[in-house]
Order: sequence, then C-alpha cells, then structure tokens
Amino acid sequence: MITRDMIIADIIRQHPETLPVFQRYHLDCYECQIADLETIEHGAGVHKVGIVELLEALNNSLE
Repeated sequence: MITRDMIIADIIRQHPETLPVFQRYHLDCYECQIADLETIEHGAGVHKVGIVELLEALNNSLE
C-alpha cells in the first residue's frame, strides 16, 4: 500500500507500474533529483494535485 509519507523514487522503484499514474497527473517527479527525498504528499502539494485522489489512483494501479 502506498501512503502519503512514502518517498516518490522509492514508490517508482518498488512499483514501476505506478509510473503511468504519475504521468497522468502531470507529476514528472520521476525525472527530478528531488524524487529521492520528496514524499508523495509534498510532491502532490507542490503540483496542486489532491493527495487522496492520487493515493487512490496509485494504489489502484497495484491491483
């Protein structure tokens, strides 16, 4: 399960199937060096993406 306090780069490394979700929400964080340090909640906030909706989409991609 992906949670709001997880690091973006860790999510993508552990669950590469989430990459299309990041792309759909225009979160190109995977190309950014800060992805190794930034939580999904912070990234969503910076890009004005609803964290609840994003987490739901990310977790649905794991099924």
